[in-house]
Amino acid sequence: MVQVCSVYSQLLQLFSRGQFARAVKHHQAERNAKGFSSWEQFVAMLFCQLAHLNSLREVCMGLASCESPLKHLGISVTPKKSTLAYANANRPWELYESIFMQLLEKCQTETAAHCRRKFRFKNKLMSLDASIIELSATMFDWAKYTQQKGAIKLHLLLDHDGYLPTFAVVTEGKYNELNVARDLRLKAGTILAVDRGYNDYVWFGQLTQHGVFFVTRMKTNTVYTTVEVCAVPEKGNVLSDQIVSVPSLRRHSETPVLFRRIEYWNPDKQEILVFFTNLLHLAASTVAAIYKDRWQIELFFKALKQTAKVKSFLGTSANAVKTQVWTALIAMLILKYLQMKSSFGWSLSNLAALLRQQLFIFRDLWAWLNAPLEGPPAARQLCEQLPMPLMW
Repeated sequence: MVQVCSVYSQLLQLFSRGQFARAVKHHQAERNAKGFSSWEQFVAMLFCQLAHLNSLREVCMGLASCESPLKHLGISVTPKKSTLAYANANRPWELYESIFMQLLEKCQTETAAHCRRKFRFKNKLMSLDASIIELSATMFDWAKYTQQKGAIKLHLLLDHDGYLPTFAVVTEGKYNELNVARDLRLKAGTILAVDRGYNDYVWFGQLTQHGVFFVTRMKTNTVYTTVEVCAVPEKGNVLSDQIVSVPSLRRHSETPVLFRRIEYWNPDKQEILVFFTNLLHLAASTVAAIYKDRWQIELFFKALKQTAKVKSFLGTSANAVKTQVWTALIAMLILKYLQMKSSFGWSLSNLAALLRQQLFIFRDLWAWLNAPLEGPPAARQLCEQLPMPLMW
């Protein structure tokens, strides 16, 4: 019989201890530390996410009730509640951002090997959006949103190759999404899908100058000038296709920046959608399909809030909240990675729910992923050895 460690220990093997140590040193995360290492903090916080625990007490008691010594997790003793709370409040959250980027490289390698591209064009397709996470205004007084409510805003850039988050920023709830968007530096040729909340024609002009494409919905009050009317298919959902310019971007003796305005009939919602883009070379139907695929970032936010712990927090300081959010994103990457590696048709929600039950079971993780309906080998052998009950 092949001996294996717990499922949770095998998940932790996805992280290189050498890279982790270098990240700890880079961020000086263990400066003035006394006994409780950053790895032990990481193991505890990731356990909180994967097991979907609600408090520091549950995290510490859950690790303490583990049926085997904690050495197989790389930790020596169960952390105390006060020790873990202090570490979350004071150790830099940037360490978890670095760990996230390390795991992201592994996921991107797996995506390149197994995932098929949905679109024929070779451009990198990404979506940018933000989601509000409400907080108590009394307990989280630093997270300004309204007079009666507190909140943070999670800004996310989603890569449509595997639908992996590649960039994230946590800000106060009142922070404008455009401020984050303007700071992004995307490679030339990238296609960025955004909703109407990101409409800023100066920013659109800058993206065009840097060779970055975008697709969004056009606001109804936009002032534009039609430069050319393009032909549209007789049969199809494309109603009109125009090359336009925005007068507000024109400067004296400068060539106007050309955009594209597409009217598209959405048969699902029985409405006309007006798209605005600088993609002048792709078919209008492809532009509509790009914007439709933007919905994947909305689904990611929904999955994040359902499967990870980002609605309630173990600490009230900004550092503790950001630490927990980044740990939640790491947990989502783990689920995405396992989903890609498995031959079983997992949904993300089912994988998260069943993995929660397997964390401290000693069985081969990859065998379980591919055949989750089979019990552990030891349990199957025990069932074979037990006598059958008499039926009267």
